[in-house]
Amino acid sequence: MVLTPKQKQHLKAQAHKLKPIVMIGNNGLTENVKKEINRGLEDHKLIKIKFHEKDREVRHALFDEVCEQSGAEKIQLIGGIGIIYRA
Repeated sequence: MVLTPKQKQHLKAQAHKLKPIVMIGNNGLTENVKKEINRGLEDHKLIKIKFHEKDREVRHALFDEVCEQSGAEKIQLIGGIGIIYRA
């Protein structure tokens, strides 16, 4: 699924009030984290994820991996907070 910039803008506005429901720490993308991400996407479709990684490139790689493995669309990654959406 490819979202238009207008659709992404709308989803960013909706996500503004959300709090991160999943936090990815030092252990990275574990099976339990994957389950929580999938559960969150099934329940809410739009979720925020907090990355505790300091290195920007590693954060971006983790964000890409999360989206790939969950089948979600990347909406935005600013600092340590990522927003993903799955219809």
